Amino acid sequence: MAWVIEANQITKAYGATKALDRVSFRLEDNKIYGLLGRNGAGKTTLMHILTAQLFATSGEARLFGEAPYENDDVLRRVCFIKESQAYPKGLTAGEVLDLSASFFPNWDRSYALSLAEAFELPLDRKMGKLSRGMLSTVGIIVGLASRAPVTIFDEPYLGLDAVARGLFYDRLLADYAEHPRTIVLSTHLIDEVNRMLEHVLLIDKGRLLIDEDAEALRGTAYTITGPKAKVEAFAAGRETLHAETIGGLASATIRGSRDAQTKRQAEELGLELGAVSLQQLFIHLTNHSPAEGKAAIAQ
Repeated sequence: MAWVIEANQITKAYGATKALDRVSFRLEDNKIYGLLGRNGAGKTTLMHILTAQLFATSGEARLFGEAPYENDDVLRRVCFIKESQAYPKGLTAGEVLDLSASFFPNWDRSYALSLAEAFELPLDRKMGKLSRGMLSTVGIIVGLASRAPVTIFDEPYLGLDAVARGLFYDRLLADYAEHPRTIVLSTHLIDEVNRMLEHVLLIDKGRLLIDEDAEALRGTAYTITGPKAKVEAFAAGRETLHAETIGGLASATIRGSRDAQTKRQAEELGLELGAVSLQQLFIHLTNHSPAEGKAAIAQ
């Protein structure tokens, strides 16, 4: 298989601090990836290295089988929409869209204009006069209309309300269906993008914790709720990610599958079995250790 993006043992150090610590993964063509993690986890640093805007301390990044640094052929096939993307303030929004055609060989002007109409973007307004949400809208339009083989969005919706974010997700999915490419979404709004993601990368404190198919990952944890003593008995010998107690009741998030045996044991103990969203799973994985979860039940 020809990998579109390859990260091989990438480390980025600032003195004794490692923003990235030996991160390795490979991304294939025509798939939507979620690059997830808390603020400061190293996501943006990684994206800057992949797009040749920052040098790794060690390790290697390759796009389309080549190093991206000073490689115009590679970089013209990549569109990276940053958080708080900067644009020349003296240009109008329409001029920014027109200028984008010179950067992206697959640029679709008519599609860009249709997006501008859908998002109600004032094309004649100077960039310096646009609201935070409208600036994000320009980035979203550039990212979608670029039709770049690799398109990366880093928290692309700052200032957008829920309706506008929903419009972005809908248009992204619709255009991806007609024009497949590799899309990377870096976001903390995991529940909102959950239905879109095909594969998930989770970074925490500079290290890659998860590199898994999203559908498989959705079934890797569950909650169990009921009397404290029975929850303790059920959780014994299982990996507990998180636990809470209120009086005589307890709730625990367990890492594992909800197979027939698990369901049967929960029913025998009179416990309620529940699903765990990707966002809840990632919060627990980046906030607590299994030992802390078990201690929380015993308190």
